[in-house]
Amino acid sequence: MENLQADITKLNQWFQEHPKVLIALSGGVDSCLVAFMARQQLGKNNAIAVISNSASLKQKDLLDARIFADTYDIELVEIDANEIEDINYSSNPVNRCYYCKSNLYNAIQKLLSKYPDFEIINGNNYDDTGDYRPGMKAANEFSVRSPLLECKITKESIRNISKHYKLTVWDKPASPCLSSRFPYGEHITRERLSMVENAENLINKHGFKDVRVRYKNGGASIEVPQKELGLLNKQLSYVIPKLITEYGFSSVKIDNEGLVSGKLNRDIKTDNADN
Repeated sequence: MENLQADITKLNQWFQEHPKVLIALSGGVDSCLVAFMARQQLGKNNAIAVISNSASLKQKDLLDARIFADTYDIELVEIDANEIEDINYSSNPVNRCYYCKSNLYNAIQKLLSKYPDFEIINGNNYDDTGDYRPGMKAANEFSVRSPLLECKITKESIRNISKHYKLTVWDKPASPCLSSRFPYGEHITRERLSMVENAENLINKHGFKDVRVRYKNGGASIEVPQKELGLLNKQLSYVIPKLITEYGFSSVKIDNEGLVSGKLNRDIKTDNADN
């Protein structure tokens, strides 16, 4: 509890020093906590959440963001960064996230004419420094601040603070953008993103809360937590593949390693990647 209060105090002090912010909201627990803390400290008119309703955002996450903003009286502005039209993004290089965030921050930056003296902030946290995150380069280039990272708030602390405030998203599973389901070099299209989203929604409806459907050479590779693999294989292995192929996948398999966040980053040599 002492560490929890210390982290809350650090965040409150951070916002006292940054009185007007535009929050890049994704609908996940990290950026939602940032939006909530900003709203509490700065008031509704000085803490504006911005979400990009683009092809790579799951519609469920957009709905979650809308509900969250409504629940906690947060002003929410919806834009479309339209990153899918950027060939640097859709060609899916290893630094795809850099182009994604560059398009996002460029779009948010255009709002500054309406919100003068506002700073753009995001939900990057202290644990993100230990992973391959080319999007952080874009944040630096656009002078986007990261209160959670700057205050050294970890993912565990984010969950604890969110639970402390009884935020509706405190236990929401991580939900990276749909483009993260594609191996680097696999071209990303609106149709393929929709295929992945539909497949994941289907599996969610069968009782699996945390799932990834990876697109690999036209086929679908399903990941659920290791402890749920038995259930997936036993009860649904015949039902799900038939339904998923109707979305356009050529084949369906279950990844028996289970869900591993960032699995497609394993083949990246970060020392040679543009991050």
